Amino acid sequence: MMVAGSDIPAQPVPRRTVGRLCPSLNLLRGSDACSNLGPQGFADRSNISGFGQPPSLILKSLAGFWKHVAVPFRIVAAAGARAFGERPLMVINWNTPDNDESPEPPRIRAAEYVRMSTEHQQYSTDNQGVAIRRFADTHGYEIVHTYKDDGKSGLNLSGRTGLKLLLADIEAGRTDFQALLVYDVSRLGRFQDPDEAATHELRIRAAGIQVEYCAEQFRNDGSISSSIIKTVKRTMAAEYSRELSVKVFAGQANLIRRGYRQGGAAGFGLRRLLVDVNGEPKGELGRGEHKSIATDRVILVPGPPDEVALVREVYRLFTDAEKSERDIANLLNERGLVTDLGRAWTRGTVHQLLINEKYVGDNVWARTSFKLKRKHVLNTEDEWIRAEGAFTPVVDRVVFARTRAIIDARSARLSDEMMLALLASIFSTKGMLTGLIIDEAEEAPSSSAYRSRFGSLLRAYELVGFAPDRDYRYLEINRKLRQLHPAIVYDTMAALEQAGGTVVRDAETDLLTINGEFTASLVVVRCAQTAAGTLRWKVRLDTPLKPDLTVAVRMAPGNELPRDYYLLPRLDIGDAVLRLCEHNGLSLDAYRFDDLSAFHRMAARRLWRAAA
Repeated sequence: MMVAGSDIPAQPVPRRTVGRLCPSLNLLRGSDACSNLGPQGFADRSNISGFGQPPSLILKSLAGFWKHVAVPFRIVAAAGARAFGERPLMVINWNTPDNDESPEPPRIRAAEYVRMSTEHQQYSTDNQGVAIRRFADTHGYEIVHTYKDDGKSGLNLSGRTGLKLLLADIEAGRTDFQALLVYDVSRLGRFQDPDEAATHELRIRAAGIQVEYCAEQFRNDGSISSSIIKTVKRTMAAEYSRELSVKVFAGQANLIRRGYRQGGAAGFGLRRLLVDVNGEPKGELGRGEHKSIATDRVILVPGPPDEVALVREVYRLFTDAEKSERDIANLLNERGLVTDLGRAWTRGTVHQLLINEKYVGDNVWARTSFKLKRKHVLNTEDEWIRAEGAFTPVVDRVVFARTRAIIDARSARLSDEMMLALLASIFSTKGMLTGLIIDEAEEAPSSSAYRSRFGSLLRAYELVGFAPDRDYRYLEINRKLRQLHPAIVYDTMAALEQAGGTVVRDAETDLLTINGEFTASLVVVRCAQTAAGTLRWKVRLDTPLKPDLTVAVRMAPGNELPRDYYLLPRLDIGDAVLRLCEHNGLSLDAYRFDDLSAFHRMAARRLWRAAA
């Protein structure tokens, strides 16, 4: 159906809109002339009556009306109406409601997920909630449920009850919403494997729930562009955590070297003292108490005189009276004495008191690590951070050395077979093995003795048939790489000299001085494989040596042969630890080489004839 010769189909339009856009049509309302409007226009303009305006103006008004109107208007054809000339008739129906506002569409039910670790105020759960609700109001969502994780790291699912509950509700079908609103990509997690982060979103979307990232500059619509951006964002979130981990570790290591305590109980006979930024004492920290000002530090100081005297008595009983750890523990328990934790003394607790270096004032840290919340690992002794003489000693260093010598000699009299037999007996009795279990065992060498005799506790475990739940094979790989390092250094020195350079090696640090002009340090980097099958390398730079160039030898999978090499200048690489993937972008891969020929050429020199 057409109106007034126009090619625009007739549509419903509210009465108010008609009067506003086409005033001339108001004259038609209630007039018999309404029936004189034919679908093909006015056949005979001379017979138009009741309009009150010239027919030409009426036609212009109708044309302008249909040109601009985009809202409903009802025109009803009247069959059998009066004919205008010989053309069919039509009628405009003015019986439309006075309220011309269209009804608001129903809102989509949605849940929100908010998470705050401890990093920035902008990511507080309240601020996230405000941004999410603003997004919901704009895009037609109604928030019906909130899942929250306060003070939780995004590196894994551990402790994130809010996200776990969300996933459990979705998989159990207990959800009554069709969308999940999240502040940004990193709030779901900063997982070190971007595929792991994508897995959780996939589980949510597989249940028919759309995931929206409210603060991002893209819509999560499943397009190729949004998928690429999400992958980049997840990788950036993971990299942020890795860089933060490196900086935090470096900062903690620096504080350890300066003599400050980094967590942990003080131990029997010692106390934790809070000091300000200038080193002035502020007060003693009790058990469970922590500093409240970021610039404050904690040091260890001797405890009450009676505890200090008891520590020294334990050392005297062990060295001079030749009593065993068990005998000393029984003696202390008979006197009604307890440990710093309020427990009875055992062989293991006495043994730990006798071997812990903090009693001679040494600050030792990073015996174990739990970086990026992946898994606990036992660090090798050369990876420990140590500061000698950091605290006031409780035990004389000579006495401590005598104590360790007795402990070490106790196992020296035993053959390998006898030590393994004792270890197997402990394993058979306890069903598992740890350093503490070994130290608690009667008539058995200490865990440090097994470590010294067999190279590592893992090797001793393997010989008696015990396999720990955690994978400690990296320790054996590190040992092999340390054995490989001298050969790589000597081969490199020979190649540099063959290229025409002169090389001087520092016997203690293996630092190379080439042509007397620049220094270089060689590090062999273990290849590790993630659960997803991707390869990773962690490069520890010899920052205390301050080499001009670090040659990183990246090992191939299996750690038998080199994969490639990185020539890292100190001026460009400031981090103490670098974490490399298979492809690292131009900022790092610009320093990658398939062999060391480029490094060898740096040592080449040519003689030039002196200028006249």
